[in-house]
Amino acid sequence: MSENPVVFMDISIGGQPAGRLKMELFADVCPRTAENFRQLCTGEYRKNGVPQGYKNCHFHRVIKDFMVQGGDFLKADGTGSMCIYGDRFEDENFQLKHSGPGLLSMANNGPNSNGCQFFITCQRSEFLDGKHVVFGRLVDGLLTLRKIENVPTGANYRPKLPVIVTECGEM
Repeated sequence: MSENPVVFMDISIGGQPAGRLKMELFADVCPRTAENFRQLCTGEYRKNGVPQGYKNCHFHRVIKDFMVQGGDFLKADGTGSMCIYGDRFEDENFQLKHSGPGLLSMANNGPNSNGCQFFITCQRSEFLDGKHVVFGRLVDGLLTLRKIENVPTGANYRPKLPVIVTECGEM
């Protein structure tokens, strides 16, 4: 069996470099979900010849002591959705649990509605188990996650400073 892919996101907060999130994608447990995220990190997936993905994407929702959410590179407000398989794709499985900080999970708006949006847990969040697919984990960058988590927010938990993925790809 091959090793799980490792991807990265370089983050800026308010236009200043904040650090790197380095994540292992659990392709051994959730191969379709991991591959969707990997291709959106690398820009391999193209629509009309144009790379689609997380580069220059915002984290649009930050809830301290819970999670940071991003991945809406279509509308930047949490309403955009697409994936490498089309508009949305099914929940692959719920084998892995939201058992601590630094877990990478799919954001959705109900069963089988995964697209491009994701979140990273800031602490254990077992109430999400069975509703959101955990498909990766932070292997480096917990300090960067904490920096994002502590950005001041306004209405709808939107960060008051732009939190942006300035670069991303596969290690």
